[in-house]
Amino acid sequence: MPRSRGRDGESMSPSASDDAHPGQKPQDDTAPNEVPAEAPNVAPSTALTGDTTRSPSTADDPADVGGHDAAMGEGTGEGTGTGGGTDAVEPAPSDDVTAPDGATVTAGGQDTGAATAELPAARAPSGPGGQPGHPGQGAQAQAKPKTEISCSGGFAQWMQRNAISIAFSSYQSGQLFLVGAAPNGQVTFHQHGFGRAMGLWADRHRIYMATSSQIWRLENVLREGETANKRFDRLFVPRNAQTVGPVDIHEVGVEPSGRIIFVNTKHSCLGTLSLTHGFRPIWKPFFISKLAPEDRCHLNGLGMEQGRARYVTAVCRSDVIAGWRERRSEGGLIIDLNDDQKLLTEGLSMPHSPRVWQGQLYVLNSGRGQLCRVDRQTGAIEEVAFMPGFLRGLSFVNNFAIATLSLPRDKSFAGLQLDDELAKRDADAWCGIQVIDLNTGDVVHWVRLKGGPIRELFDVTVLPGVRTPMASGSIAGGDAHITWEREFGLLHREAAPQAQPAAVGGGAA
Repeated sequence: MPRSRGRDGESMSPSASDDAHPGQKPQDDTAPNEVPAEAPNVAPSTALTGDTTRSPSTADDPADVGGHDAAMGEGTGEGTGTGGGTDAVEPAPSDDVTAPDGATVTAGGQDTGAATAELPAARAPSGPGGQPGHPGQGAQAQAKPKTEISCSGGFAQWMQRNAISIAFSSYQSGQLFLVGAAPNGQVTFHQHGFGRAMGLWADRHRIYMATSSQIWRLENVLREGETANKRFDRLFVPRNAQTVGPVDIHEVGVEPSGRIIFVNTKHSCLGTLSLTHGFRPIWKPFFISKLAPEDRCHLNGLGMEQGRARYVTAVCRSDVIAGWRERRSEGGLIIDLNDDQKLLTEGLSMPHSPRVWQGQLYVLNSGRGQLCRVDRQTGAIEEVAFMPGFLRGLSFVNNFAIATLSLPRDKSFAGLQLDDELAKRDADAWCGIQVIDLNTGDVVHWVRLKGGPIRELFDVTVLPGVRTPMASGSIAGGDAHITWEREFGLLHREAAPQAQPAAVGGGAA
């Protein structure tokens, strides 16, 4: 099977440690059904109705999951669904946040030309009298401009050849996007609402997604060979949300034991989950004198290697409140956690997403629009590719890098070299994802979002061995897809046996 990485390239134990989450993934890890590398471009059925409850006794019957679906036959079309989330704020829990819970828009997968689709903007949660942010009756849809999504021709076939699908998060509009390739050669987009969706980690059956104050665990509830809505081979449902508090969580990683590590940007540290408290700090940069909710250096990126946290990025080495804001242009740094008194490299511009792939270190030099390769001994920087946008989020499959691009903010990103680079190339900034050939630095595929409220993306991850993913269920949980284990559990759990004391002065009996 082609090599791929799902957020950090590391495998994870099905059972988690105490400071991660309880439970196991019930699915096996056998390879999925093969999908053809090339397939005719045929519009699928758009009927998506029915109950969201299924019996687990039938493996072949697909589950109908609520939501809207649309198809584009020859590269143009319009989606008819809605997605949750609101602009720049985390919505209050409400049964109406995502009902229906997302939009699936299918883009044509022809080999030449670009496919386009339109996604309606999300509606805000509503309460009595139409007041946003309060649960209750009388939810009213808010009409907003639509976001047009387009993608490069042959993108579906590229995903099929590499046996992956893609998830990316929209930080500013609060959306999780799942992008897949249907067997008929079309690209599927599924949109699901979360407030302030940020860091991602994934494998074939599980997605972790950070918001600014919580870490969500979404589980695939389909067994091997099952499909949802006759098309999707993964159905991710929110099963757990660990509330950390408003610490501005950025990137996340998962150790093989299941322990979750996250970047606590507000407190300038790495943290893990605590059963009692918001978080347990596990590391801070040597130049940070104490933990304080002051976002001193804007610690933001986490790179894992062989199951361990290895590299972090920060905008600068400031040790005062919000000190990074004055040092965005050239204060950026990478720290090697194997020697955390050592700055591997400095002089970057708002770096994000350090990643180890095939033994080499990569980073996004975001304020200059560069994907860079970093010498792990000397810290020397080599530009691999320029991409026209503010870069955050980086993942890999085989010899390709996948990164997200955002439109620069007028104030936060003003004065960065990215502006000059765009002007020099007579180019407009993008919001979307681009796929880079690591040998040549060329853009081989892309997805672009234009118009509407979606202006910024945050993270991207590959879902290895997954063809067409979707998600279901609002953050309130009232419309979550209901499944249950095949076998009954034990009525009473036996206590673990006590360890016997070792014999003193032992020897063979």
